[in-house]
Amino acid sequence: MAEIAEEIRSLSRRCGEGGRIGEGTLRRIFSGEGNGGCRSIAAWLDGGGESVFLQDADALIMKTEDLAEVVAFIRKTFPSVSRITTYARAKTASRKTVEELKRLREAGLSRIHVGMESGCDPLLRFVCKGVTAADQVEGGRKIREAGISLCEYVMPGLGGKDWSREHALATADALNQIDPDHIRLRTLQAVPGTELAQKIKGGEFQPLDDEAILREIRLLIENLEGIGSEIVSDHILNLLEELEGKLPGDRERLLGVIDRFFSLPPEERMIFRLGRRMGVYRRLDDLSDGVWRTRFQDILDGYRHKEPLELERDLARIRSRYI
Repeated sequence: MAEIAEEIRSLSRRCGEGGRIGEGTLRRIFSGEGNGGCRSIAAWLDGGGESVFLQDADALIMKTEDLAEVVAFIRKTFPSVSRITTYARAKTASRKTVEELKRLREAGLSRIHVGMESGCDPLLRFVCKGVTAADQVEGGRKIREAGISLCEYVMPGLGGKDWSREHALATADALNQIDPDHIRLRTLQAVPGTELAQKIKGGEFQPLDDEAILREIRLLIENLEGIGSEIVSDHILNLLEELEGKLPGDRERLLGVIDRFFSLPPEERMIFRLGRRMGVYRRLDDLSDGVWRTRFQDILDGYRHKEPLELERDLARIRSRYI
């Protein structure tokens, strides 16, 4: 990557841009002069070359000194890098000492993303997560104590109809003990071919619809206490993307967004769901767009003489296309 970056800078100098990744350099690279790797690095450098993500694996499973060497080498090779982030399992983090995690922070590791999913032990066993709520808490607290920024992902809807309340309350309890920097919402979508999808098909697991999931999220937020986490809803599967804010100050506003949705008449809520699932709506205020509203009203009218659950099935099918 460093060699390719230097080739790009050389090209920039030949283009008269003095090593800067300017429009002329990018035009030549993206018009065929560069391969896929060259284009990726050029785009990264054009964006500032400041962030690196060690993604798609539990990088923390590496020996601490080996990972510290990797992180430090990235910083040395690309001085522009100011943030290095990685995925990690809570159980892996729990097995590290705080001193080991501090060593990684000193080497340059800035943030760790952990897929908590739930803090409910029966549910964690049901989905074969391979971790307990206690592991989640221990791993998260060690990361925080080491001074590394922590982002915990939770999965609304994972409890289904049987465990929805327990899922929300136990997850809130675990998050309260950790106090992560960020809490990201990732609504459940069972991928075809997975064990959970088979359990849904066999009736062993009953998934929630959009509105039930939203009530579960409300219960979660309602029970987050004594923490300063930022809640982020940056995924297309989440019904309300505008559920973003920092606790504790934004709690009432966040709950108010959910309450505003439920204060709408049933038909309005369904129109919003249609717009969101079709990738058009992002905020409740988008309902004021008359053109799209008319289109979604026409679609909804087309279901009036069909079997009641057909619209829910079609919405579920649309949602599945995003994963």
